[in-house]
Amino acid sequence: MWALNSTHLPRPVWQLQEAGIDSLTVSNTATLSAEVGRETGSAASRRLRAADRIPAVLYGHGMEPISLTVVRRDLRVAISGPAGQNTILTLNVEGKNYSAVIKELQRHPVRRNVAHIDFIQIDLTEEITMHVPVVLTGTAKAVLSAGGLVDPAVDTIEVRTTPANVPNEIAIDISAMQTDSVIRLGDIKLPAGVVATGDADMPVATVLISRAATEAAQAAAAAEAAPEATA
Repeated sequence: MWALNSTHLPRPVWQLQEAGIDSLTVSNTATLSAEVGRETGSAASRRLRAADRIPAVLYGHGMEPISLTVVRRDLRVAISGPAGQNTILTLNVEGKNYSAVIKELQRHPVRRNVAHIDFIQIDLTEEITMHVPVVLTGTAKAVLSAGGLVDPAVDTIEVRTTPANVPNEIAIDISAMQTDSVIRLGDIKLPAGVVATGDADMPVATVLISRAATEAAQAAAAAEAAPEATA
């Protein structure tokens, strides 16, 4: 069993001054072709997926939603770069190009392959909100030696920025973490022009200590105190 250190503890000074944060920003784009004119309905969607095509929809401000299909392999190639699902796409729809991002990938509940895609048209000069993956780097030696581990409290962080500035990932160096450490959203230094939309006090990485390690530490402390009590 593992016990979660309280997220309401005061922030250690190291968090505010020495948290090693490396938020990588790389502009990633790709072109993806799509076709219009697909049939709608669950039966038609099943036939499309059986032919290795994925039903999709493109929508955005000032436009009517467009029902599309994309080839599964083409989608896989388009989002295979470092930005993954956050790749800025040039969506070619029968000769007309749309700047777009993937708003949602719906997956089959069992097979987990992509079953439907929501694309949203974007203006490359306007800010958008995107969820960026969190990656923990380094080794928290003090935590490991105490029988604990560092636990990512979130998988992604929502940020607001222009499309070209969306980070591929937010890498957080946990090497300096202690058993009472909590890294919060407000501790993370993001690239210029990138703003986190969440609560600054939201935990991003916390420490879990096993019950056995906690009991061993308590027993050791009690053993040290015993001679003093009998002196």
